[in-house]
Amino acid sequence: MLGGLGIWFPFYSLYLRENAGLSGTQVGIVLAMAPLMGIAAQPFWGQVSDLSGLRPRVLSVIAFCSAVGYTGIYFASSFLGLIAATAALAFFASALIPSTVSVTLALARDAGRHAFGFARVWGTVGFLVLVVGFPHLLDRIQEARGLERVPGGPSEPGLEVMFPITGGVVLIGALLTFFLPRTGELGLRAPRGDWRRLLRHGPFVRLLLFVLLAYLCLQGPTTLFPVFVRAHGGDMHTVSRMWILMLALEIPLVAFSGASLERVGARGLLAIGVICGGVRWIVCGFSGDLRWIYPVQILHGVVVAGLVIGGPLYVEAVVPERLRSTGQGLLAMVGVSVGGICSQVSSGWLLEHVGSDAPYAAGGVAALALGCLVPFLLPETSRPPEADDEPSASDPGAG
Repeated sequence: MLGGLGIWFPFYSLYLRENAGLSGTQVGIVLAMAPLMGIAAQPFWGQVSDLSGLRPRVLSVIAFCSAVGYTGIYFASSFLGLIAATAALAFFASALIPSTVSVTLALARDAGRHAFGFARVWGTVGFLVLVVGFPHLLDRIQEARGLERVPGGPSEPGLEVMFPITGGVVLIGALLTFFLPRTGELGLRAPRGDWRRLLRHGPFVRLLLFVLLAYLCLQGPTTLFPVFVRAHGGDMHTVSRMWILMLALEIPLVAFSGASLERVGARGLLAIGVICGGVRWIVCGFSGDLRWIYPVQILHGVVVAGLVIGGPLYVEAVVPERLRSTGQGLLAMVGVSVGGICSQVSSGWLLEHVGSDAPYAAGGVAALALGCLVPFLLPETSRPPEADDEPSASDPGAG
């Protein structure tokens, strides 16, 4: 399922800017719909999973509806239509990754230190295959349909085929969820209202603040990266080749994230990831030369292993097992959604009113400073104490 993002994530902003003809601010608004819907959807689906104890079944529903949502954007053409279609998709798709992470962590808990990394890395492999293969597939489709680039037109005519293809990839993943086990830790149920204890637990609350700031610095520039590359003379194939470099280091780092966790801890992973993200965007924002922009993209793998993997691992260390889906949902809501909204809109505004380099220069400097402050912002991991009057986490009837 995560492989479908190899088409969606790198090329959706390019489609909105060139094929749909939206302004920079409009692109930012449409992209902000995903994190905006995530504010409600991510904790909602997390609570549904934890209260019901039916985490794999909930994941199946989210995945199937996401597949329909990706395909549905094919039929949206106006600015308002794209807003509505993106919002409808995001109600399900924004919860897809945190729900998948929650289920994977439960399955990998007793399978060794590398189990989660080895499982998660297949999402990266799928992403790599599709981000490399889709531009070549699009070339074939353009040739078969007689689509040609024209002056003033989109650089990639026919790019709208990305939507049904992405939907088909996610549908395959959705079908595979029926083979997941539905017992053991995956069946733990949380008491009603138990999630409120997380908001009184210092390490978890400070993590939420940290990821909010981290995604504010990094998310918008990442989403607008195809537009940035085009502004500096690159094309869709340039973006695709850069993603090869981005993922080349990500694959081993994610696969062996268990070893990194033992060495530096989840807090150390977060610091390294955000610092490297800051360095990456500083080089992009201040150099403006593809000869420098290209090689620095290898730091993307460190950002993913640090921030995208380190955050969920920190949650897993501080949140009770029965609330793991809610914890992951809140993490995604605050970081990807709230932080993403602010980052998307501000980056879109900077793109239109200052220039294509501005989101990268500003985000890079802020991220570098934030990463250096991790020892002062985040405490060591610890779970909240169990209340004496709460039902046992192993009680399947709790709730």
